Amino acid sequence: MTLKDTLFRAGTTVHRGIFAASNGKVAGRGMGMPMLALTTTGRTTGKPRETMLSTPLVIGDTVILVASFGGDDREPSWCRNIRANPAVQIVLEGKKRAMTARVADASERAELWPKITSAHANYAGYQRKTDREIPVVILDPA
Repeated sequence: MTLKDTLFRAGTTVHRGIFAASNGKVAGRGMGMPMLALTTTGRTTGKPRETMLSTPLVIGDTVILVASFGGDDREPSWCRNIRANPAVQIVLEGKKRAMTARVADASERAELWPKITSAHANYAGYQRKTDREIPVVILDPA
């Protein structure tokens, strides 16, 4: 585990605690975006795994995530978990919701990416830092 991984986990633990204690009323926004708690199923353990993420776009009941991991060359674990099991749960704006996740296909990503990066330029910066194409993840109500 790298120092970046350790710091990310520590920050997520603190953020998750504050978010959970306030039902998303405190720590519910970050970098100008709504924050959510995403629960996936671990691809090797089968256990629930929760992480805190920002969502750059919410379109009706559909929630959009970006698997940027800050521009790291590795795909975040939560995205790998989604590829193995698309059934997820989120807490967003104080509401718990069952969702079905999928990685956007090429045409969906081509439509969504400019909307994401025009509103939140940090994602364009993350893409410049890595050679991998950063996945856009679409969450639809289950």
